[in-house]
Amino acid sequence: MIDRHRLASLLDRERALFAERHPRSAAEYARAGNLFGRVPMTWMNKAAAGFPLYLAEARGARVTDVDGYEYTDFCLGDTAAMAGHSPDPVVAAVRERFGELGGASAMLPTPDAAWVGAELTRRFGVSRWSFALTATDANRWAIRLLRAVTGRPKILFNAYCYHGSVDESLIVTSPHGPRSREGNVGAPVDVTATSRVAEFNDVYGLERELANGDVAAVVMEPAMTNVGIVLPRPGYLEAVRELTRRYGTYLVNDETHTFSAGPGGATGLWGLDPDVVTIGKAIGGGIPAAAYGLSEELAQKVQNTNNLDLIDMGGVGGTLAGNALSIAATRATLEHVLTTAAYTHMSDLAKTFKVGVEAVIEEFDLPWTVTRLGARVEYRFARPAPTSGTESAQAADADLEDFLHVYLANRGILLTPFHNMALMCPDTTEEQVAEHSRIFRYAIEELTGRTGPS
Repeated sequence: MIDRHRLASLLDRERALFAERHPRSAAEYARAGNLFGRVPMTWMNKAAAGFPLYLAEARGARVTDVDGYEYTDFCLGDTAAMAGHSPDPVVAAVRERFGELGGASAMLPTPDAAWVGAELTRRFGVSRWSFALTATDANRWAIRLLRAVTGRPKILFNAYCYHGSVDESLIVTSPHGPRSREGNVGAPVDVTATSRVAEFNDVYGLERELANGDVAAVVMEPAMTNVGIVLPRPGYLEAVRELTRRYGTYLVNDETHTFSAGPGGATGLWGLDPDVVTIGKAIGGGIPAAAYGLSEELAQKVQNTNNLDLIDMGGVGGTLAGNALSIAATRATLEHVLTTAAYTHMSDLAKTFKVGVEAVIEEFDLPWTVTRLGARVEYRFARPAPTSGTESAQAADADLEDFLHVYLANRGILLTPFHNMALMCPDTTEEQVAEHSRIFRYAIEELTGRTGPS
């Protein structure tokens, strides 16, 4: 058991050390009064130390803050920089498109787009692709198309899923039935009017909801990620596919985070057969980019459905979607950075990371677990590992997470601020992984009463 008084004392100490070492970040935060929440986007306030680090430079798997401290970055922009910060092929492609050729926002197609569409088809299987700037929009637009072709009003999600800020997805289970997820800001309608919900890995719950006959699509990650990694039980994903077909419901695999699993995400790694794939973040190598792909059969059905406005104000598309700059960056990322060889390197490092954390957990007999999905690793304060989003959410410990995050940051290592996720990129090294294991062990020594070096 964790001594909560010791934990509180250590957290106070680490936050004081952080404040002492980062006067320039503190000053920048203090003077940003004209920003809502003092940050460019309110999520940046998820900072274990009380205020965020301010970025000066970033390259590969390292970032430097405005106070001059350098960090090994296992956060990687919460997956957006899975290709590494400013990879050279993407920098060159962006420089050529924006600086030499120009026309990033001309709202005209470029030949790069067809190459990207063909490559995404090769990796994920579905064959007709369209582009967005965020995975949120890719999911939103896919949902609109699927409602249109089915005539069904509801979308089914897994409890505590993450699909960006899609309104319909903020639904969870409870002992009293489906409800809006806590903290859902300004929901336009009651989420139970637009959505259904089932726990991840619950085949019976899924069939119960699909049997109502009003679900246009199941939108899911093949493995849950943003509430801690929750892996599918054997046979679960096959059952999802069988049930969605039986009840005339389309299946959307959101690969935005599960792209860590391999070059074709979990869809490619596990041989899945969804009707739609959505993806964002990492495919642009740091430049905003996203996409959704439709199966050939579904694409034909959409195109043959009367009265769908797909070229003006029908609710699908955006002025900057598919812009030449984003597409150039996406081609460079897929062609030269997130290659099969890169994934082998990243996954091997993630295995080493997992082994290092597990060794410490075993040594100190902690009731924790570590889960890996390709290049992504996460430790959870639960044993056995959670098998649903609700179980994983219940395993959260805000103070313990904050302590580990600020302790690591004070010693040059960044984890994803929303949870204990570590992600490898092509530039991550064995030495960086070993350093995390070493410092993680010191943190646990202190937490359990055996003081280690700082």
